[in-house]
Amino acid sequence: MNDTPHLPPALATGVGSLPGTDAREAAKAATGSFEDFPHLPELPARGPGADMIGRTAGLLVELYARVEPSGWRIGDRPGRDTLRARSWLGEDLDALEEFTQGYEGLLKVQAVGPWTLAAALELKNGEAALSDPGACRDLAASLAEGLRLHLEEVRRRVPGARLVLQLDEPSLTAVLRGQVRTASGYRTHRAVDRQTVEATLRDVVGVHDGGPVVVHSCAPDVPFALLRRAGVAGISFDFSLLTERDDEVIGEAVEGGTRLFAGVVPGTDAPLSDPAGSVMGVRTLWRRLGLRPGLLPEAVTVTPACGLAGASPGYARSAYAHCVRAARSLADNPE
Repeated sequence: MNDTPHLPPALATGVGSLPGTDAREAAKAATGSFEDFPHLPELPARGPGADMIGRTAGLLVELYARVEPSGWRIGDRPGRDTLRARSWLGEDLDALEEFTQGYEGLLKVQAVGPWTLAAALELKNGEAALSDPGACRDLAASLAEGLRLHLEEVRRRVPGARLVLQLDEPSLTAVLRGQVRTASGYRTHRAVDRQTVEATLRDVVGVHDGGPVVVHSCAPDVPFALLRRAGVAGISFDFSLLTERDDEVIGEAVEGGTRLFAGVVPGTDAPLSDPAGSVMGVRTLWRRLGLRPGLLPEAVTVTPACGLAGASPGYARSAYAHCVRAARSLADNPE
């Protein structure tokens, strides 16, 4: 799309989550590893409110959520779960601010997108908000306003940064296909119309006025074409889940200027090959699509395949360093 904000070249970054509970250690790892594209870390090991759904629920405006045995449920007023989520986010922002003094490059912040949030948050009757079109609209509007305020806060704390907003949408394909289970587990919610999904995403993407938005999903069959129509500047995915039937949409995305965030490094502890080996599949894809090799560093950012919350701290640090080296290999030897 011609009016989609441009995302400048950046070789590597993280997805979002890290192991452990220390905000300063996480901020140090994210800013130290990715000198030209750090991100705000998430630490779900701290418990409810630090998980991705609870963290984003804490951003909502005039909607609140609390933890029930079945998961997060929308409530009438901010309770201790909301306050805890906001407090942890504040800690993370404090730590990020400390390690980005004078920083003037790209900086990524993450939140759950409107459709994964609608699939995960329960209404008072215990069913997902996804079951009620009106609730989906209210949730998306509340999220959009919360994200606007969140981005303002990050700009205030790191005034020189160019912010990139990442929306995590691992449930998006399930929403489109009618695969999200009801509370009973015996049925699934009906598929949401693709135009409705696209329009809602476009509205939430538009809240980052003039800034680039990336959508991340480490699920199979990421809807590349729909996301591009919704105005995203980049799509983040698990590279190992691509098949040759994705070639056409990938080629169109690259030629249309959409940046690919290629998750090529495993998200949990695994032996790491040499950095060039990690991006061999990207080079192979490029040759198969007949794309110009010199385009690679402009079109691809290397990341882990998914968040690293389930990894050991040592592996997480190694994975970040490996992403940087793999990206450098791709830039130096794109052939």
